[in-house]
Amino acid sequence: MRPLLWAACSQLLPRAAGLCAPKPAVTTMVTASHHSLRPPALLAASSMSAGLLQPLLPGSRAPSCWSSQFNVPPSALLVARPVGICSMMRLPVQASAEGLDVAFVGVPLDTGTSNRPGARFGPRQIRAESAMLRRFNGSTGAAPFDSLRVADIGDVNVNLYNLPDSCRLIRDSYQEIVASGCVPLTLGGDHTITYPILQALAAKHGPVGLVHVDAHTDTGDAALGQRIYHGSSFRRCAEEGLLDCGRVVQIGIRGSSYDPDPHKYCREQGFRVVPAEQCWMKSLEPLMREVRAQMGERPMYISFDIDGLDPAYAPGTGTPEIAGLTPAQALEIIRGCKGLNIVGCDLVEVAPMYDVSGNTALLGANLLFEMLCVLPGVKTL
Repeated sequence: MRPLLWAACSQLLPRAAGLCAPKPAVTTMVTASHHSLRPPALLAASSMSAGLLQPLLPGSRAPSCWSSQFNVPPSALLVARPVGICSMMRLPVQASAEGLDVAFVGVPLDTGTSNRPGARFGPRQIRAESAMLRRFNGSTGAAPFDSLRVADIGDVNVNLYNLPDSCRLIRDSYQEIVASGCVPLTLGGDHTITYPILQALAAKHGPVGLVHVDAHTDTGDAALGQRIYHGSSFRRCAEEGLLDCGRVVQIGIRGSSYDPDPHKYCREQGFRVVPAEQCWMKSLEPLMREVRAQMGERPMYISFDIDGLDPAYAPGTGTPEIAGLTPAQALEIIRGCKGLNIVGCDLVEVAPMYDVSGNTALLGANLLFEMLCVLPGVKTL
């Protein structure tokens, strides 16, 4: 068993550049039940009845479970949650996005942070907390794992000592992902990462609409002489024509500012800014009806900074601001994007060490699952 676990863990080792997990084999979890595949012959001598790790042959499919032809998260009724590789929702780990409809991708970068660092550990902790997630969305009826082929494809091998080079590595990796026809769901990482991700997406789809949940507009020009950092992402995107500026909505914006009119740049670009004060103590469903009409049928992207939520719910982040959104409002925003032409999503700025409970990462994992549930093609049962 020890050599087998070592082989499984080797899927997550980085390569020189681009995405991790360069080896052709896929590692997945096989659950022994009346619906699942039998354990492979090489493990037949084991007395374990469930929770076997099976390395697959190059080019082979991950086994399907519970009568689904797609990858399905293992049930904790059959496989203990701590068992297996720490992948998103304990899904199979795959070397690339080839053959997938949706890929979870980690970008463990926090070199662009302006206050508390630590978001480089966000992807790892989000994956760990995602073990609590299950196959179906009991509230909306969404069945993403009966609709789309989903896997975790590891992390982008960023350069922690060079932020522009990290942006290049991220852009190049996402160009490969979108070229395969796969929709990326990103685990950040600080908000700098959205800039190179949108460079890759816009190269394929043209300027995209944006639903941006955040405490900050991230439209600063420069800080300490640097034009690339987590507070300038959407100014850089606007300057490069990556955004369809008439279809950009920023929700939950709040906090003190360096300027008496901090939203002037956003208004000049045509962005719609929804301050947190306009969201207090109300449902956001009416707002999201307006957002859906504004987005139309053209490609759009969801970027969710966890500090858009009040730090009472999400303290594990680098630049917390008081009086933010609630988790229920976060669900209304994401579920309100159902039916839109979503070409990618990210959940950024989870810095686990500032929340010993793990609840910030747990919240992030749940929001990523909600994003998966509203993607085009997801069936409702």
